[in-house]
Amino acid sequence: MKIIGVMGGSNCSKEEYETAYRIGKLLAKEGFVLLCGGGSGVMEASAKGAYEEGGITIGVLPGSNKKETPPNPYIKIPIFTGMSDGRNSINVKSSDIIIAIGGGPGTLSEIALALKNDKPVILLKTLEVEKILKNSNIFKVEKEEEVLKVIKDILSE
Repeated sequence: MKIIGVMGGSNCSKEEYETAYRIGKLLAKEGFVLLCGGGSGVMEASAKGAYEEGGITIGVLPGSNKKETPPNPYIKIPIFTGMSDGRNSINVKSSDIIIAIGGGPGTLSEIALALKNDKPVILLKTLEVEKILKNSNIFKVEKEEEVLKVIKDILSE
């Protein structure tokens, strides 16, 4: 059986949730195993779709146990890693193909890991990279002289 990783944020729009749900259904109907992060949002929606079609759903969770990070109710096989964001590597390496729906920096890291590991990545209604960069701790400069100014600005906050 081929494992398809569905990656996306725990906070998602209604459209992203519905898209992930439909993708989960489609994957299960085709006999694919669905792997996700096991949480809410896109992870829950895709697992719910697959679960309702009788598919196998794997949730790779950040905590060490069910009490620490309970899986969503549609996960048939929970894997508690105790690795927090380090589980992204497990998600990617365990999947044959990655589908990214929506998401933020965590999803972006999974996409980067997938590319680094020569895994095919399907971007579906996903990632406005400009928005992620705008709202993060990334500072783009064009000249060497600007580096020190940015460092000083950051340290003075």
